[in-house]
Amino acid sequence: MVKRAMTQYGAHFPEIFQKACECMGLVFGISVKEVEPSSLSYVLVKTLDLTYEGMLSNDQGMPNTGLLILLLGMLFMEGNRVPEEKMWNVLKRIWIYPESPDFIYGEPKKLITRELVKEGYRYLEYQRVPNCDTPPHYEFLWGPRAYKETRKMKVLKFFDKINGTDARSFPTLYEEALRDEEKT
Repeated sequence: MVKRAMTQYGAHFPEIFQKACECMGLVFGISVKEVEPSSLSYVLVKTLDLTYEGMLSNDQGMPNTGLLILLLGMLFMEGNRVPEEKMWNVLKRIWIYPESPDFIYGEPKKLITRELVKEGYRYLEYQRVPNCDTPPHYEFLWGPRAYKETRKMKVLKFFDKINGTDARSFPTLYEEALRDEEKT
């Protein structure tokens, strides 16, 4: 496939391939790694070492790991807790709406508030904000499985790679990620 695309698109192929790899990381939570440069062999690797397969109830078989990585990154960058309303406002900017079926993520609200939270997966914690007025407000936090399977430094470096920045550009987050590394 790669050889055919190289022939067809010639000089533009490296840029096209790089953008496709970035999109696969963002949307599907997988990275493309070169195995053998001379034979143009590549392998797909899960980003952040998460064991989550990302295909819980999505009938189309599309991995949802990219959404999980986005949520973990958002949590880390927002002080390890995000109000539900804020999370949905961010997701709406990338056309993911709580009540609207999505081609890739199926039912986003169900995927996030139930499947990623429920026993057995526990990548996220979803809890009611104490002492808040009615109606009740909820927030998301990193769940125990996220802490077990990945580290904040990996999440920070993933987002740095996507944005073309350096982890040290965000000193507060970088320091927190270093403290997290020392604990493991």
